[in-house]
Amino acid sequence: MRIQGLQKLTLLDYPEKTACTLFTAGCNFRCPFCHNAALVTHIDNSNFFTEEYVLDYLKKRKGVLDGVCITGGEPLLHKDLPEFIKKVKALGYLIKLDTNGSYPERLQSLIDDGLIDYVAMDIKNTHEKYLATADCSDDELQNVIKSVEILKQNKIDYEFRTTVVKEYHDAEDIKKIAANMLAVLKKRLASLEITAEFDESALTAIADAGFDKVYGARPLRRAIQSKIEDALSEKLLDGSIKNGDTVVCKFNEDFEFVSE
Repeated sequence: MRIQGLQKLTLLDYPEKTACTLFTAGCNFRCPFCHNAALVTHIDNSNFFTEEYVLDYLKKRKGVLDGVCITGGEPLLHKDLPEFIKKVKALGYLIKLDTNGSYPERLQSLIDDGLIDYVAMDIKNTHEKYLATADCSDDELQNVIKSVEILKQNKIDYEFRTTVVKEYHDAEDIKKIAANMLAVLKKRLASLEITAEFDESALTAIADAGFDKVYGARPLRRAIQSKIEDALSEKLLDGSIKNGDTVVCKFNEDFEFVSE
């Protein structure tokens, strides 16, 4: 496998881990605010790191680095990625994958085979604005939605993140992104015969809690987990919410869950 770039040390890319970052070339999306546009539209095929070079570097850094971040471009474009990851895992490293979510089957396979330990998935915009923001097809959007559902099964640590750009996003978009994420939670609760609804006050509060001027909407998933999922879990465990209930989440100084 060819690696287009190598950052030998990062203290930021892999949460709570010391890692290096590998960059793959090529992407099926064309986001105008891409941080790594040179890896998408100006690929230098004469300037890359061989697999052997990268693995040799990783052997020398054993005991110093905890993990390896694989980003792009879109890493899941590369069909030889699983075999490369197996070689990195054999050296004892944790693997973090960055993805746009457009290859759900490949993502699921990596999870099922235990080849990745953490996923950071980019949510480009609301469903209505996705095609215009990422210059992708409707089929690719449907794949993104499938990948969200895969990650929300909680079989692997993950985060959703959104690069907020004023030309493409506004406060209502963040609320819609939050609503889309909560829709997956509602589906999981429905499998327990529990109907969940989130009123406007709850959506506004979770969008506010999940937005940061520096990190954009990157904290949104953590806000949903800490303020919604954890609270619902406690109520399920203590029996105050049970099968057959309809639960409405509202916000009035704090999040409230009303059974109807």
